[in-house]
Amino acid sequence: MIGLLQRVSEAHVTVDGREIARIAAGLVVLLAVEPSDSEIEAERLLDRLTRYRVFQDPHGRMNLSLADTGGSLLLVPQFTLAADTRKGLRPGFARAADPGTGRALFELAERRARHLLGAGRVASGEFGAHMQVSLTNDGPVTFWLQVSALSAPG
Repeated sequence: MIGLLQRVSEAHVTVDGREIARIAAGLVVLLAVEPSDSEIEAERLLDRLTRYRVFQDPHGRMNLSLADTGGSLLLVPQFTLAADTRKGLRPGFARAADPGTGRALFELAERRARHLLGAGRVASGEFGAHMQVSLTNDGPVTFWLQVSALSAPG
């Protein structure tokens, strides 16, 4: 499972001209599910990203996590993160999970995030929809997190 984390001062998602999600300061996480992913990878990624230290402490060091700061989380499904771009001029998507698996694990990730952070701090995009995602990246700070069945826990 892949998560592209962006520290933001604000963000929102629009579908068909209507806003479906909005957060203030926190993280936007673009989330891709790969074919070998399971509930284990979804839970491991969510546990990790809620504790990933990307926010500044009083000394200006990235030493605080989303859990520490009380910030918000916006999860956005994005299968294109799993694209194979190693050759040619067109991405291949065999490395992305099928839509049924992708939806199920994205929804599990949403539930896990709400459990870890509280429902009021979590918003999400719409699986399968054509979305417009607007954000103000704070820093800019962007990180790629990936967990797989072969990686060690943590």
